[in-house]
Amino acid sequence: MSQPLFRPPVVAILGHVDHGKTTLLDYIRKTKLTSKEHGGITQRIGAYEVETGIKGYHTGKITFIDTPGHEAFTKLRLRGAEVADIALLLIDAKDSVMPQTVESIAHINAAKTPCIVVINKIDLPEAKPEKVKADLMKHDVVVEEKGGKTPSVAISAKTGKGVPELLESILLLASELNLSYSPKSTPKAYIIETKKDKRGIAATVVIKDGTLNVGDAIFAEGKKAKIRAMINDLGKPISSAVPSLPFEFLGFDELPEVGALISSTPGEETEKKPPSQRKTPFDMQAFLKGEEEKKLSLIVKAESQGSLEAVTSSLTKQENVEIVSSGVGDINTSDVFLAKTARAIIIGFNTIPTTEAKDIAKQEKVVIKTYNIIYELLKELVEVSQLLKEREEKEKNVKGEAKILATFVIHDQKIYGIRVTKGKINLNDNMDVYRDSSLVGKTKLMSLQTKAKKIDEVKKDQEAGMVFAPLLDIRVGDMIKSVL
Repeated sequence: MSQPLFRPPVVAILGHVDHGKTTLLDYIRKTKLTSKEHGGITQRIGAYEVETGIKGYHTGKITFIDTPGHEAFTKLRLRGAEVADIALLLIDAKDSVMPQTVESIAHINAAKTPCIVVINKIDLPEAKPEKVKADLMKHDVVVEEKGGKTPSVAISAKTGKGVPELLESILLLASELNLSYSPKSTPKAYIIETKKDKRGIAATVVIKDGTLNVGDAIFAEGKKAKIRAMINDLGKPISSAVPSLPFEFLGFDELPEVGALISSTPGEETEKKPPSQRKTPFDMQAFLKGEEEKKLSLIVKAESQGSLEAVTSSLTKQENVEIVSSGVGDINTSDVFLAKTARAIIIGFNTIPTTEAKDIAKQEKVVIKTYNIIYELLKELVEVSQLLKEREEKEKNVKGEAKILATFVIHDQKIYGIRVTKGKINLNDNMDVYRDSSLVGKTKLMSLQTKAKKIDEVKKDQEAGMVFAPLLDIRVGDMIKSVL
């Protein structure tokens, strides 16, 4: 088994439009290119790598994802593409926190991606970096200078002031994250951009583990390709690629999806779903019947700031309601992508989804609920919140859970074969029986045996035979819970 090697961090930049993302990327690209001897011209392939020249860290290289904003970032995330290791939250020191800044914060939080605050345009006389830090605290982003844990760097993307410090902050955080890979591991890579030109279909890829070589057969969501050629971000052909190196390759006969996982084994790439993805779509009524959730996550949009404040202030009084993001205006595609990642319902008050947002919501199975009367909105959500609170209280009283594996009769006595999935169950415990998350009835554990031996207790991952009284319509697949 080969020793793990350190890899460069993959970095995405998020923030409000016109706050300087393109300027920053262009400045870094022009001053820190890996191969200046080739003329210093990078190809627009959606990502590029720079050599910082900074010593003392696990690596001196950084890969930047050059794709549009937080929508692309979240679109990758909702498909399970854990491409970015670090996110930069870029903020104009003059404008401070703007609506898309708030959206970016929500997207970064939903993705649970480590973040560095980058305060740009400090060369301007009207720059107010301290105001930016104070405004961020209103959105639960507390930088280190204010006693928080989020690093911050003040820069001018136009003049380059502070950019070396920013690059070093990225390398420091990357070292703390201990990013590594094994060259002999099964390749794990994600498609971040696709295009079709005179060469055929080109897919831009970032590898997170293993290596890929020209001639390799790979798979992406059922689509097979043989890598015919690989080109790096400088437009130069390469024969192999290691983690964090951005490159594009030719070989697909049909366009793969952005965010698709590339694998060397057929079928493997479709089995790795993002952990936050729901198995089935849900709506309010399904939520009321389900047992999985402890909090109702919401994205709230309203037609005015006054309405928004009225709605959110009422909702925050419900302890089982969590507002992931809120804003003024129509429900857009960014809201849908965030809702998918954060497993949230979108609530619109006197506002509606755009046509594109409606189509994507249908495709991604995201629920959008719109209201015109605040009473109706609050009534429905308060009901859900109260149900969740009751469920949470009930869960505190559950000592153990088990699944019914089999049923059989011995000496005219109905016996149920079970496996404990959580906690422990004891003889004489009171039991609740559930089928598809609905309560079937209540009974009591009268007999507990394993291998024909009577016992008093069975714990997690153990199997046993049980006898209940009174008898209920208990079936294979049902869940039983020991309640205090």
